[in-house]
Amino acid sequence: MAILAVNAGSSTLKFSIYPLAHGQVAASVLAGCIQGLEPGGKPMLEWSFQGQKKSIQLPDAAGDPFGQALHSLGELLAHTPTLPGIRSISHRVVHGGSDFVASTRVTHDVLTRLERLNSLAPLHQPHNLQGIHAFQKAFPTLPQVACFDTAFHATLAEVDYSFALPQSLADKGVRRYGFHGLSYQYIMGALQQYSPQANGRVLMAHLGNGASLCAALNGHSCATTMGFSALDGLMMGTRSGSLDAGVLLYLLERGWDHDRLQTLLYKQSGLLGVSGISADMRRLRADGSAAAQRAINLFTHRVVRESGAMIACLNGLDVLAFSGGIGEHDTVLRAQVCERLAWLGVCMDPLLNQQAVGDQVLAIHQPNSRVELWVVPTDEGLVAAREAARLI
Repeated sequence: MAILAVNAGSSTLKFSIYPLAHGQVAASVLAGCIQGLEPGGKPMLEWSFQGQKKSIQLPDAAGDPFGQALHSLGELLAHTPTLPGIRSISHRVVHGGSDFVASTRVTHDVLTRLERLNSLAPLHQPHNLQGIHAFQKAFPTLPQVACFDTAFHATLAEVDYSFALPQSLADKGVRRYGFHGLSYQYIMGALQQYSPQANGRVLMAHLGNGASLCAALNGHSCATTMGFSALDGLMMGTRSGSLDAGVLLYLLERGWDHDRLQTLLYKQSGLLGVSGISADMRRLRADGSAAAQRAINLFTHRVVRESGAMIACLNGLDVLAFSGGIGEHDTVLRAQVCERLAWLGVCMDPLLNQQAVGDQVLAIHQPNSRVELWVVPTDEGLVAAREAARLI
């Protein structure tokens, strides 16, 4: 048997199949993504199986794009030989709020409570839940499991999750939650396999289109850059990151409404907004213009600046780990961040840094470095599959 782990977004459906062997979750045997599910999009199914990568164009996503995507996924599973039978479907859900501090079986009540959190993660939560509804309809006999990006940060102390706002707002759930928890759970587990220092003071950097930092002590989250929503902290692909609330008051005074502000903060800011070119770091690196470099410099600076706050919460640093699309592949950014953190005794090995662009966990520090440096390709699907296997 196997677990099907899925991550439903606004225009994509990512999926992986993880076999169960002797009660343990093994490495995925099939993984892929259906892209172009937005209105007017051109859906494309891409997958890898037994070392081979394949892709096919799907019919235009009209009417019920997720239903159509699920039909295509079902056809792929039915016609791929030697695949184990699916025992459960595990879903990444960005926000669990205060109620869900661990993965849970999906019920009608669970979905109702999760839908109340849609406004806290408008880019992700509605689409995560839409995916669950679609899979329930397509696979009504299979147990569905929700795995929360906020759950890893349930160990935050009150002083770390509280805002300096009236207690009446805190009582209504206005607090820090933290995100990218499935990724951080995977990174921490991988580090603990490779280094005894991983049980000390660890800073994990999940850097991609969404970006955040997490400070962990003894394997548990104790501070993170994302807060009440997935907007806070680092600059991201299209999101602003931390912003003086006075800017929003200023724009409100000039007639901006909620929807216009939400679009600005979630979709028109970050690398895209600063550069005016792209939200993709690879494209900005290749562009070479002053505008592209300005966006890259600001992104790098914000990583370093927020790292200082996380390191202060840890009272020092033993391990720094890079992950996410940018963290795993952008050797220049890793080098620049480590150079700016040299005052900590961080000594990166340039050759090892250049070599760490694959899918393996690799150390990139020099022997005399007081801080271990690692590149850890993350696997949120594997964490979600393990959670589902535990629950069922």
